[in-house]
Amino acid sequence: MLGLPDDIRAFLFDLDGVLTQTAKVHAAAWKDTFDAFLRAEADRTGGDFVPFDAVVDYDTYVDGRPRLDGTRAFLGSRGVELPEGAPADPPGTRSVHGVSSAKNDTVLRMIREQGVQPYRGSVDYVHRLRALDLPCAVVSSSANCRDVLRAAGIEELFDVVVDGLVAAREGLPGKPAPDTYLAAARTLKVEPAHAAVFEDALAGVASGRAGGFGAVVGVDRTGQAEELRRNGATVVVADLAELIEGEPR
Repeated sequence: MLGLPDDIRAFLFDLDGVLTQTAKVHAAAWKDTFDAFLRAEADRTGGDFVPFDAVVDYDTYVDGRPRLDGTRAFLGSRGVELPEGAPADPPGTRSVHGVSSAKNDTVLRMIREQGVQPYRGSVDYVHRLRALDLPCAVVSSSANCRDVLRAAGIEELFDVVVDGLVAAREGLPGKPAPDTYLAAARTLKVEPAHAAVFEDALAGVASGRAGGFGAVVGVDRTGQAEELRRNGATVVVADLAELIEGEPR
């Protein structure tokens, strides 16, 4: 069915980097946030300032993870342990919540200034699925997921949205744990073996593999096809249009 096994009956899509061109915006927002924090830490401790790498560090520690988890993972890689703080911590607070709040403010500003563009191949693919009356869901760690879907003009294409707000409300661990994808499959009343996951993040394809999904499509936007396969992708494409054309790699 459209480039995947015939027994796939539900389609679960990550947002940033799969449906919308917002992964680059998130990477830029994380770099802005972490570089400001790391400069302040270097000034405070007398150490060297080593900037955040918007490709390597983003892919390894941040991409696909819930915001707080990404903050902890990256700062932990630099040997920085911060107090958790509280959700009300404003940007500039030296806490996990404070750093995460700074990132959220930055990405929202960038989205307001730049807008949100969907990937045309992904939108065409989802339209093909909807024409066949096949159920589709968005599964994202972002708490801003619905705002981004609306800004991109594609919210109405999806039956179910499991985002960071749903995960927090229901106590679902984020990717690479499979729980958010499993929740979407349950809501659509489809067994994981008959559902496909579409992800551009290493943590995301790992969650698809951990959940026992029937297909895990790695969307390679940044030249990491082999890493996507190693982490759980069963099919890798550069764009979902390849599945329509029947040329997955």
